[in-house]
Amino acid sequence: MNPTLDFLLSRASVPIKDLQAPGPDDAEIAQIIAAASRVPDHGRLAPWRFILYRGQARKEVGHKLAALAQERDGPLPEGRYNQELTRFSRAPLVIGVVSTPKEHPRIPDWEKFLSGGMAAMNLIIAANALGYRSSMITNWYSDVPEGREILGLAPEERVVGFVHIGSYEGESPQRPRPDPATLYTDYSGPWQG
Repeated sequence: MNPTLDFLLSRASVPIKDLQAPGPDDAEIAQIIAAASRVPDHGRLAPWRFILYRGQARKEVGHKLAALAQERDGPLPEGRYNQELTRFSRAPLVIGVVSTPKEHPRIPDWEKFLSGGMAAMNLIIAANALGYRSSMITNWYSDVPEGREILGLAPEERVVGFVHIGSYEGESPQRPRPDPATLYTDYSGPWQG
């Protein structure tokens, strides 16, 4: 078999709560970001960027998100408040993948956003290739302007995903996957409805 294909066929996310220190160091982060940026990018626009949440910043973000959640939803039960406090501090490193609009007369916005999705997937694969495990989420704060502002996004930017990265011992938990044989067909002409 092919080691790259074996790797891709076995890739699975790890629950964020199970990701432990150590996380990637600065040199490994640079490699991860370099790999993440080697994706299809029509027009060479680089319509994405990355935000690192590490160290104390992870806890600061949690306090701000907890305050925003209370502002939006009223007093939170202790469990929900603690959940918001730890959103970004459960894993040693969180990398935000951000879609950054770049105007182009012939390249649609959806294509630029998809390039950001590919950057996120390359980022995950690169982290895994270095021996780390990961999980990507978005969550409620990605969908509200105040949440995006707290997380360092400009008003016109959108979240592709937050990739939580850390160490994990053991096999990644597996989940049911779709049967690949049901996911493709041979072309048979225009759509007939």
